[in-house]
Amino acid sequence: MLGGPAEYPELWAFLESLRLGEFLSGTVAAIEPFGVFVALDDGPAHPVFPGVGFLSVAELSWRRFEAASDVVRVGQRVSCEFLQFDTWNLEARLSLKAGQPDPFQSFADTVAVGQTLSGQVTKLIPFGVFVEVADGLEGLVPLQELAWTPMETPSDVVRAGDEITVAVTGIDRERRTITLSRRQVTGTRGRPRSPR
Repeated sequence: MLGGPAEYPELWAFLESLRLGEFLSGTVAAIEPFGVFVALDDGPAHPVFPGVGFLSVAELSWRRFEAASDVVRVGQRVSCEFLQFDTWNLEARLSLKAGQPDPFQSFADTVAVGQTLSGQVTKLIPFGVFVEVADGLEGLVPLQELAWTPMETPSDVVRAGDEITVAVTGIDRERRTITLSRRQVTGTRGRPRSPR
């Protein structure tokens, strides 16, 4: 723990005054592999970190990204929702994505189980493939739902970058997952690829 109210009275008073759900503005002060420090407009300086606000990687964006620098840059102005007072690190835990519409909920509101969609295969894994069915949203096609004929690996029938048509078989709002089937699309017989 960095210190108590007696050691950093101004910082403690500021952090204790924040309310859950309140939006705070500031400037991105530093980007680290584990998250982003934000210098809050009305906040005091932090005794150790570059800013009194902190965004974990999970709270940066609803969309998938490789690095925090894909979402924000040092010096950028941001408006974030206050999540909690981290009394151990003496910082305000923030969420940038809370101020953005959740694309998953939009998708779940407009797409029904059984609906047919087209998408690009983004990743092959031993038990299936991920397909981008909306901007930044991927669903899983399990191996057994890729083709009518048995196969060893997903690469027997598809490759990353392929455009395929799939049927939505499940939307789980709580887990934020989409399950898909290529087999259930009429006429898809998914024959194995011939070796090159």
